[in-house]
Formats: sequence, C-alpha cells, structure tokens
Amino acid sequence: MNLFVTGGTGFFGKALLRYWQNNHPIFEKMYFLSRSPDTFLENYSDLVKGLPIDFVKGDILNLSKVNIDQDLDVILHAATDSTIGPTMGRLDVYHQITHGSEEVLKFATIHNCKKFVLTSSGGVYGVQPPHLEKIPEDYLGMPDPLDPNSAYGIGKRAAEHLTALYADKYKFDYVIARCFAFVGEDLPLDKHFAVGNFILNSLNKEKIMIKSDGSAKRSYLYQEDLAFLINYLCEKKCKYKVYNVGAQDEISIKELAYLVRNTCDKKIEVEINKKSNGSKNNRYIPDTRRIRDLVYPKKLLETKKSVEETIKKILKH
Repeated sequence: MNLFVTGGTGFFGKALLRYWQNNHPIFEKMYFLSRSPDTFLENYSDLVKGLPIDFVKGDILNLSKVNIDQDLDVILHAATDSTIGPTMGRLDVYHQITHGSEEVLKFATIHNCKKFVLTSSGGVYGVQPPHLEKIPEDYLGMPDPLDPNSAYGIGKRAAEHLTALYADKYKFDYVIARCFAFVGEDLPLDKHFAVGNFILNSLNKEKIMIKSDGSAKRSYLYQEDLAFLINYLCEKKCKYKVYNVGAQDEISIKELAYLVRNTCDKKIEVEINKKSNGSKNNRYIPDTRRIRDLVYPKKLLETKKSVEETIKKILKH
C-alpha cells in the first residue's frame, strides 16, 4: 500500500516518523508533501532513516504541480499551520483550511484514494458548555459563525463536511481524527502552546508566567500515543467516521504550570495573573471512550505522565 501525507514535517509528522522508527509501517511507499523538503531533511535526517519515504515539494493550496505516477491507497491530511496560526489573518486561516482540504480531496480522487484520514480539531465543537464534563463525538455544538475568532474551528468543520461530500461522491472510505491538546519533545516551546512555554521557562530557570487566572481545564496526550492512534486510523478499518484524539484526564493551567515546575526545578517561581477572570473556553476535555475502545488493550498515557515523559526526553537530548 502507498501513503500520501500532508503536514508531515510539522509536529504530527515528526511524531509519526519517530513512531515509525520503532514500529515499522505497513506501507510500501510513503510520500511526504513539504514546501521545503531539503531544509527538513537537513535538520531531521535521523527521523527518515530506513523508512520508505519520498519527499515531494509542493503546497496544499496548489497540488496541480505535484506529480506522483502511482495510486495512493491512503491519504493523511494533517497540514495546518497551527504554530503560525495566531499570526495569520482570520480569513487566511479559514481559506488555508478549507481550500487546502479541497485541494487534497481533489488530489485524492485523481490518485484513486481508497481511504482519506483528516486530522480535524476539538475546536469544531465550539465552547464546551459548563454542564458537559467531556465532549463526545456526537455532541453537535459548534463555534459562533459570526465571531471572526471562530475561523479555525469553523474552517475545520467545513473541511470535515467537504471530506464527507467527496467520499460520498467518489466512494472512498474516510475517518476524521478530532484532535485536542498534545505534548512531546517535538512540540515547539516558543509558540502559543502554554505547556511548551512553561517547559521552556523551566529549562531556562525563568519564572513561569500564567497570563490567565489559571482556572481553564485542559488535557495533554503524549506525542507517541498521538502517532500510534493516527497510524492506527490510517491502517485499520474503523467502526466510526469520527474519533476524538486526546487525553481525557483534566488538569488546570495552574496545576499544569506547577507540574512542569516541579518536574524540572521546584525553585522556579510561578506567577499568576490574578486580575484575569479566566478564559471564555474554560474547559476543553474530550470524551475518548471511542478511540480507547478501538485500540484496547494498549494503555494511553494520561496528562501527568505525558508531561513528565516529554521533559525527560527533552533533558535527555
């Protein structure tokens, strides 16, 4: 079987490559789309060593120039610039997600794709209501379509709908991974990810600054578990079309800061912005029973062990 991957040089792609170094994939050939394959190979050649991978230069917004003369059994569309998203205009974010997804879906029809795997986001559910402890896949909440800040979540929702439409018309299988929050040695530490910022502060022996009141609840899944689950969705026949992917044990941002601090150096100071009234989206916790039932009996790491494993790996390297 052949696999085509978008977003293969980002966090998800690096997590998959590390996973495949220890768990060889079933795919005979894997094509990774990248805007700058030479730069990636220069910096991460160890991640592709021994794997049947060809890097293809191109952009998801224009795949007409990408020439692959083989059918592609599985396409994994994992490309979204989540690391630079906050610096992009909201319209650009929406356009990149929706237009990019449709370009990849068209590409799938040309190459006789049998299965399309879309990495979506828990952001498609909108704000988690206070009474809902964990968000299940059949919850039909959605972001406010009149709020420009909803561009990412609504863009992902539109990408899901496009996937269903193309699969219905062209008769290929599909599965959607609604991804929540993750942590791992490949997570950028200097971007807008709170856990990454806290780890970087701790490694530099700097004060950890919490820009909110620290009450927001999140969960974090380790990148190796993320890779295992995405690989599973690519390889196996799935009962459902949508799976939440994440850890289901919650932790407050305040607790997260102290967990990182205590794992690195208990002398580091933690400062909380007590003037903040908290986040509008105070909870972001998935119900993961569906995905856990799918991969049973493998035990997935929960938040505390995921954070501790990440710091252990970073310190080791």
